[in-house]
Amino acid sequence: MSPSTPIGGWWREFRTLDVEVALRAALAAAVPLTILVAIGRTEWAAYAAFGAMTAIFGRSEPYGTRMRTVTTAGAVQVAATGLGILLAVVHAPLGVEAAVLALLITAVIVVFNVLGVTPSGPLFAVFGLLVCAAQPVDDGTGWQRWGVAWAAAAFAWLLAMSGWVLRRAAPRRTQAVFRDLPRRTPVRARGWTDPRLWLNVVQNVAAALLAGAAALALGIGHPYWAVVSAVAVIPPARAAHTAQRAAHRVVGTLVGVVATALVLWPDPPPWVLIVVIAVCQFGAELLVGRHYGAALVFITPLALTVVHLASPVPLIDLIADRVLETVLGAAVGLLAVLAARRFVEVRPMPPPTSTMPSVGPPASDRS
Repeated sequence: MSPSTPIGGWWREFRTLDVEVALRAALAAAVPLTILVAIGRTEWAAYAAFGAMTAIFGRSEPYGTRMRTVTTAGAVQVAATGLGILLAVVHAPLGVEAAVLALLITAVIVVFNVLGVTPSGPLFAVFGLLVCAAQPVDDGTGWQRWGVAWAAAAFAWLLAMSGWVLRRAAPRRTQAVFRDLPRRTPVRARGWTDPRLWLNVVQNVAAALLAGAAALALGIGHPYWAVVSAVAVIPPARAAHTAQRAAHRVVGTLVGVVATALVLWPDPPPWVLIVVIAVCQFGAELLVGRHYGAALVFITPLALTVVHLASPVPLIDLIADRVLETVLGAAVGLLAVLAARRFVEVRPMPPPTSTMPSVGPPASDRS
């Protein structure tokens, strides 16, 4: 800090980071996972983790808007988790699972864009659906598992809204202590009529189904990672179609895989894994708005550690699957990005309107 920096200047610099949302996300994940470890139910970790993802929504939004955003996101996470559990319970064939996946992607993109939920992509819902569908549920505990997701989502909702109480507890110090909440995401009742939204739906559905089919055809374990990687590469509706996100995902994942190997190789006890998950969740939320590739260095160990905690498998298999399917999924997602870019060159989209305005590239693609 330079001599000319006013007292408190360092705090204003610090507040520009997403520390508040990072802390919320870390607590939302760590608390329910700690409870599950304490009662000996680590195999239910995935359900808690996906419910806890509710806390990452509503970033920088005033609390009236945030209530709408976080409530919608929580309902989607609980629904996606419940659908995944149902698919596992009935041993649904691949065709049914693919149809449910396509319907979920469509519903999430439309609902999130109409209600102004940010991030507006289907990534977290897709991840929750497919991982939960892959967990065997043969012991009659489907309702209990879904209850874990509900409880985690409710706790995450309370954390996401907790700043409202803190700000009113010290109203005179709000501007000095807390970060501003500038984001406005209004409801766009006719947003579903914008063709750019439906182009985004087609992109995501086609990429998800193609990536999943390719992973299954190649016989790679954990095929849902290919689907998640493909969806993660595709920018949201109205955003610029950039290929940079695909490169960030592959490079960040490779570095994250090395970090995961260092963490899991000694076979640490569950409480250490919970600490790792909390730290990775904090780091991911702190960085995802600044550089997507750097955030992936934390997101990859987070995802792999949650899966390992829920259903341990040999470390080499876990890491190899993650690398191969990330590359496969990112390649499919990149093809979807390039195809959409070519499509709008041939058939230009109508100009932006107040119903569905244009937006810039995702913040994670700006660095």
